[in-house]
Amino acid sequence: MVHGTHNALDDPRNRDIKISINGEFFKREDAKISVFDSGYLVGDGIWEALRLHHGVLVFLKDHLDRMWSAAASVGMTLPFSREELTQMIWATLEENDMTDQVHVRIMVTRGIKKTPSQDPRLTISGPNVVIIPEYKIADSTSKHKGISLFTSTIRRGSPDYLDPRLNCHSKLHEVQALIQAIEAGADEALMLDINGFVSTCNATNFFIIKNNEVWTSTGQYCMNGITREKVIEVCERNNIPCFQKDFSLFDVYSADEAFVTGTFGGLTPVVKIDGRIIGEGTYGIKTQKLSQLYEDLIQNEIEKLQNG
Repeated sequence: MVHGTHNALDDPRNRDIKISINGEFFKREDAKISVFDSGYLVGDGIWEALRLHHGVLVFLKDHLDRMWSAAASVGMTLPFSREELTQMIWATLEENDMTDQVHVRIMVTRGIKKTPSQDPRLTISGPNVVIIPEYKIADSTSKHKGISLFTSTIRRGSPDYLDPRLNCHSKLHEVQALIQAIEAGADEALMLDINGFVSTCNATNFFIIKNNEVWTSTGQYCMNGITREKVIEVCERNNIPCFQKDFSLFDVYSADEAFVTGTFGGLTPVVKIDGRIIGEGTYGIKTQKLSQLYEDLIQNEIEKLQNG
């Protein structure tokens, strides 16, 4: 069985979900995009993923901000407003009668090409928008067992050729890093930046706890994670020393605890890196505390929006 931060409990309801493609709904097996789509041809697309909890799309504004920043970065003009995209998301959820424990993936490509080519001037349609909602509850095994990482030789890129903060469809370098980790017997990959400092994992952001301090990378070469941002926020709110700084594997191997963050899994403990046990090799007390503070932040967000 695959073990990692994206393990989800099987839910038979997902066999019958309806997927939105440009506002039309299709059964899972009928949801298709043209082979001339820019995302399929050259990875020319952006995406977001967010969670529905108790009827609330958690941290929606943050996710929309990130999507619009990504669109501006790649020169993609979105033919809809934030309010209109939000309406599309809710229409998809309502079509599926979904209210809780749902993971929503939103993908926007530049559109259909006249012929296979990188050139955006050969795009002959507006952007294609796909919304996939699925019932997804994170498998608690990952949280309690923890995951192992392997440091890949594939580096996080420099912002001047593929900014790591960009949520784009071009993920091949991350797939390469993950393949290295899997072949080394680990669950996921740890990635360094161009200077050899610790950056992120292949699909999540990385933190260590050392001497009662929380450390994460500077943000120059790491993914623009919403959960990462919220963990830093809860540290500040609760007077927990938290530093965005350069640090190396020298610091990682001697950390007291380590964990990764992501929209789907929240905080997931890391118990082994490159074959070395981190701390006591368990779901550490401080990581547990941070995880609870993050869950409390989500609950506060839900209550605030439910109460208007």
